[in-house]
Order: sequence, then C-alpha cells, then structure tokens
Amino acid sequence: MSNAPLMPMATAVWLVENTTLTFKQIAEFCKLHEVEIQGIADGEVAKGIKAYNPIISGQLTKEEIELSSKDQSRPLVIKSSDIEITNSEKKFKKYIPLSKRQDKPDSALWLIRQHNILKDSQIAKLVGITKNSVTAIRNKSYWNYNNLNPKDPVALNLFTQKELVEAIEKAERRVKREKKQKEKAKLEQQASN
Repeated sequence: MSNAPLMPMATAVWLVENTTLTFKQIAEFCKLHEVEIQGIADGEVAKGIKAYNPIISGQLTKEEIELSSKDQSRPLVIKSSDIEITNSEKKFKKYIPLSKRQDKPDSALWLIRQHNILKDSQIAKLVGITKNSVTAIRNKSYWNYNNLNPKDPVALNLFTQKELVEAIEKAERRVKREKKQKEKAKLEQQASN
C-alpha cells in the first residue's frame, strides 16, 4: 500500500495555497505528478476541489511543513497513514415518521401483554415513549386506551429483535435477583423468631 495522504488532490490544493513548499515536494508527498501541482497553482487543475488540511487530519505536523519549507531537498514525511476505524455500534436516535409514531402506544401495549416482566422504564426506552405513558397504558388509564391495538414493535421496526431479547434477559435477571432477596429476607425473619 502506498504511503499517500488521504484525498491527495485536495491535500495538494491545501499545500499549494497555504505553504511555501516546492511543487516537487508537494508532488512527492501527494503521489501526484509535478505538472499536476503546477496546474493546481495556475488554477487549471482541481477546479472546485475543496482544500483538505492534512494537519487537522493528523497526517502532517506544522513542524514537518516548516522543516521541509526551509530545506527544499527534504521530502515531507507522512505522520501516520493509520486511520482509526472503530466498529463500535453507536446508539443514535433515528427519525421515526409520524405514521410510525402513532404505533408506539400500540407497541407498548403489545410488550405489556407479551412480556409483562419488563419494567415500564424498559418498555419506554425500547419503544421511545415516556414512562408515564407506559404506566397509563398498563393501568388502562391512557387517554386513547380503547383505540389501542397491540402491535409487534420489532415488526414495525421500532427496534431490533436483539434489543428486545437483551431487555427480556435483563428483566429475567432482575426477577431472579428480587426472588433471592425475598427468600433471604424470609430466612432472616425465621431465624430471628
């Protein structure tokens, strides 16, 4: 793999506009021909290409540019060609159209009926409505309760099956933990009597 900077033409445009480097130094750094760099300087090549700052991207340092500017025979050395790409799944709120927003209370009702071990806060987080709304649906005091139809939120694409399974597993762990605490309290009460 060549050690060229990211977006070489845009980087060359920035170097031509913002440094006193020679065309040869810029051409060698950007892996372009010297004539192309001359064309960039003359405004004939790379028209409309937005300049890309290699210092901000971490490919060059100001010191590196200054050293090469002072010594015309010194080539620019790329700082790092390793670009960090993470595969972490960042949670972000996706836009939900109005038609699907009307399905949220229906989905909450479905979750209450199908997975009653889920806490109201878990349902609210999964579906994307307030905890008070979920509590009102559970207590049948929701303002539009009579018109609700239970609908599978995974089928409606409000969240994934994986998220639902994780929430159910978390709820099951909570139920087991509460059960153990009750048994422990019962044994302590019997021991004290």
